[in-house]
Amino acid sequence: MMESLTEENMEVKKLGRVVTEQKGAYRVMTQTEELLCKISGRFRFEAVRREDLPAVGDWVQLNEDGSIIEKVLPRISKFSRKKAGQEAEEQIIAANIDTIFILSSLNDELNIGRIERYLLLCWESGANPVVVLTKADTCMNADEKKSEVESKLYGVKVLTISSIMKEGIEQLHPFLGLGKTVALVGSSGVGKSTLTNLLIDAAVQKTKEIRETDDKGRHTTTHRELFLLENGASIIDTPGMREIQIWQGNEGLSTQFNDIEELAGSCRFNDCTHEGEPGCRIKEAIHSGELDQNRLSQYQKLQREIAYTERRGNKRLESLERKKWKNIGKQRKLK
Repeated sequence: MMESLTEENMEVKKLGRVVTEQKGAYRVMTQTEELLCKISGRFRFEAVRREDLPAVGDWVQLNEDGSIIEKVLPRISKFSRKKAGQEAEEQIIAANIDTIFILSSLNDELNIGRIERYLLLCWESGANPVVVLTKADTCMNADEKKSEVESKLYGVKVLTISSIMKEGIEQLHPFLGLGKTVALVGSSGVGKSTLTNLLIDAAVQKTKEIRETDDKGRHTTTHRELFLLENGASIIDTPGMREIQIWQGNEGLSTQFNDIEELAGSCRFNDCTHEGEPGCRIKEAIHSGELDQNRLSQYQKLQREIAYTERRGNKRLESLERKKWKNIGKQRKLK
């Protein structure tokens, strides 16, 4: 993994990768050891937004004794969502990821709309998504459900596995080569921790059985953490997300709903709302069965959500910039 760093960065006395964050402190893995670090006062002062601070998976520069994080090196990718709550703030789930496994269990919790929301975040992250349908041993029609998911996700790779029976796991190995990083995301109880333990071949994460009453999984992972495999690959396990709020997504929306945008490009009017205008290619496709109305509705819903979040995000960024320069002005007066 160190080979990907530039010669300039290699001259730094200590480099490491963030393994996990613990109450404002960070566990950082170097080539020789794991260290518990804090960020420097200057770094914290200059950070305008929460996303400027280290996240799990980040490569960081340390001071000479390895106790202080001085800066975050440029990220090649980051998987983010809008932080829960009303404020438009980005929450980085994991950084520097090559592939994201979106886990969804093959039971009554299988939700295509939820998978689509994860996919939108994946396309924006810079990493490649793979949908992994878990607990195939509990499903009588796993192949049928897999085909249904594939038909609605348009070209996204979909795999079925059973961690308990150790079936289908070999399909994941091509994504876990030397120096590669895979993040596991999905709802609580879909099997992220069980799969992590299986791939690492050690009980590093706590797991619980699904509830027999409603077939739902139980929340076990409480924080994001990076684990190193024997072959030099890395896995980032993440807690289940109750809310998948979109942070950014225009590029991801175009990738995920390319079929709709291509159809819209053939409408008679450039500003067609697809609500009854003459020459609307979208409505024609729905009437002919070429396009599903539910897919269009999901596209429009996500489009509105992205536009709303971007408006709030721009206002927040302006406010943070004003506060930053106000603080800098105060510091200069003190000098």
